[in-house]
Amino acid sequence: MAKQSVRYVCQSCGYYSVKWMGRCPSCGEWNTLVEELVEKGKVFKIPSQVKVLSINSWEEDSGERTSTGFCNLDLALGGGLVPGQVVLIAGEPGIGKSTLLLQVSDRYTRYGKVLYVSGEESGSQIALRGRRLGISSDRLLLYPETSFENVVDVLQQEEPNLLVVDSIQTLYSERLESSAGSVSQVREVTFRLAELCKEKGIPCFVVGQITKEGAIAGPKVLEHIVDTVLQFEGERFNFYRVVKVVKNRFGSTGEVAVFKMGDHGLEEVLEPSAFFIGERVNSPGSVIFPHTEGSKPILLEVQALVLPALYTTPQRKTQGFDVNRLSLLLAILEKEANIFTRDSDVFVNVAGGLSVREPAADLAVALAIASSKKDKTVPEDTVIFGELGLSGEVRAVHFGDLRLKEAKKFGFKKAVIPASLHMEVEDMEVIPVTNLREAIEALL
Repeated sequence: MAKQSVRYVCQSCGYYSVKWMGRCPSCGEWNTLVEELVEKGKVFKIPSQVKVLSINSWEEDSGERTSTGFCNLDLALGGGLVPGQVVLIAGEPGIGKSTLLLQVSDRYTRYGKVLYVSGEESGSQIALRGRRLGISSDRLLLYPETSFENVVDVLQQEEPNLLVVDSIQTLYSERLESSAGSVSQVREVTFRLAELCKEKGIPCFVVGQITKEGAIAGPKVLEHIVDTVLQFEGERFNFYRVVKVVKNRFGSTGEVAVFKMGDHGLEEVLEPSAFFIGERVNSPGSVIFPHTEGSKPILLEVQALVLPALYTTPQRKTQGFDVNRLSLLLAILEKEANIFTRDSDVFVNVAGGLSVREPAADLAVALAIASSKKDKTVPEDTVIFGELGLSGEVRAVHFGDLRLKEAKKFGFKKAVIPASLHMEVEDMEVIPVTNLREAIEALL
């Protein structure tokens, strides 16, 4: 008979201890250690069927990708879904995760049956949403269930071409004593689900809940188990949604797919650049920046607003840009360009709700601040990119040629770029700069 013991597992990071503690020594969170039963039985070793071969002896996986039904989502995933690929999609409640996956499920029925497992909604609720979206396929099977063992039985019985689990925090395994949503349950269920999907070659979408800080709920190992992590971003009361690829074993990260929420569900925006700069009003503090983290650049509008400080301590507020990076740029502007903001409130915003973390945005943000401070407008047909060093030097960044091609496609005539890139584009004036002062003199 298996022996039972007790351990205490942190619900934030997965750390466990044999005794209860008020504060987790791993992540520092308070009152997150929860008691769980652990069964200790005899371990049987299963002979491995995998051969040991040299790297030249292994053949590439010949599995063909299948389309999700959305062109932009396929491009973001690297060309579509790979057999056995497990995709984790996370986002705030009510942002449209279930709507997106229901539409993907409907379009995927052209390949065969789709099993939609829901632990949060009943079958009638999902069917009601499906009728509102115009979905009525007999190949889309709804299965409201929270027991993982029952889901496995139905999965083996139906053998679908796509599996959707909404959400992973609602599933529980009877092999564990802990409740659904706990660290041990999420880790165990996700691992076994990924193992089963890879064995049968079934692509799988898994919905993950998020914490109040915006991070994916559950242990960090959850993101390591799956093949792809998608972040569903956007305001609940705004029309537009952005799916950003955070991790992808079958493609590049940083790719985005833009959708518009309408009466009949989500509609993809085929030209994201046109969406992000479509409502631009050229005024002091407005700059266009060609952003890229994946393979496709997107034109974004970077806005800055500099006002006299209302309080003793000036405010530094950002939306879509790192506030710590902003402090560095303000110091560089003061030291190298004599643009003083120590007595001013500075606000920086990336229009459209997208977050920019790449250093290539440094020059664009700095010039937007300088433009607002001087109350002078940057030429409307100009794009700007480059990384700034602490000495004010403009450093080279990656994908310079792709950024310029995207800008030229939308009619921009000038580009301020790092001089070290040595680029020329037909019908576009390229202004190479070596430091921040040159860029300000060239434009302002």
